[in-house]
Amino acid sequence: MNQIEQIRYLNSILLDEMPAYQPQAREFPQDAAAQRRLLRSLMNVRPPIPLQPDFLAVQDALLSAEREDKGVVEADTLPVTAAHPYIAVWQGDITRLRADAIVNAANAALLGCFCPCHGCIDNAIHSASGLQLRDACNALMTAQGCPEPNGCAKLTGGYNLPARYVLHTVGPFISGRVTQRDREELASCYRSCLELAAEHGLESVAFCCISTGEFHFPNDQAAEIAVQTVTNFLRKSTSIRKVIFNVFKDPDRDIYRNLLGADRAPAHSA
Repeated sequence: MNQIEQIRYLNSILLDEMPAYQPQAREFPQDAAAQRRLLRSLMNVRPPIPLQPDFLAVQDALLSAEREDKGVVEADTLPVTAAHPYIAVWQGDITRLRADAIVNAANAALLGCFCPCHGCIDNAIHSASGLQLRDACNALMTAQGCPEPNGCAKLTGGYNLPARYVLHTVGPFISGRVTQRDREELASCYRSCLELAAEHGLESVAFCCISTGEFHFPNDQAAEIAVQTVTNFLRKSTSIRKVIFNVFKDPDRDIYRNLLGADRAPAHSA
């Protein structure tokens, strides 16, 4: 199959599974870009039900080809900051990073974002990883039997991501002023991810800007907590040799560079 054939095949299976979406699907144009957006939308709304091997084979072929087209960025090659030899700042798409683990800012259900093509990091990571990621998260949450508390961490495979693993953590949602509990929970997100990574002998971890954006934690305060928590953790003996603060927007890049005393601009790949 070529790419458009793969996309149409996957869409047909998902629409057979979820016939309620068939009327909306007919409104999508037939060109490759529109059909790919339809596929992402259907993957986003699909519940964690059993996955067909034939579907997964085609999905994995499509996503792995897209991964290579986007270009994989090797975490080991990213320059560290002068003042912190184990910390790097990198601006770009976290789903391109080949690190031992990338961190997903999840919600309490831990199943990914169900809003079609939403711009959040949760949606981006699940969309690039494939439906196996939602399935793996569902298994963890079914075993846990309750929503994920703030400040904890879970580990799954990365599937079609360049990263070997995904660390899922739920940060505090800010609806007014930032409280001490909010600060402690955010610090716990970073600490829990690092502890879990170290338990598995991982050496490189890439953090997104947890709790900012959709969760409204002020970016400068969140970055201060992130840097302090990570630098404190790295002072002790650990398997972790590199922590990457992944940013997407210029203001976050500048905040982290100022906090870390970076003396040169980090590599940028949009």
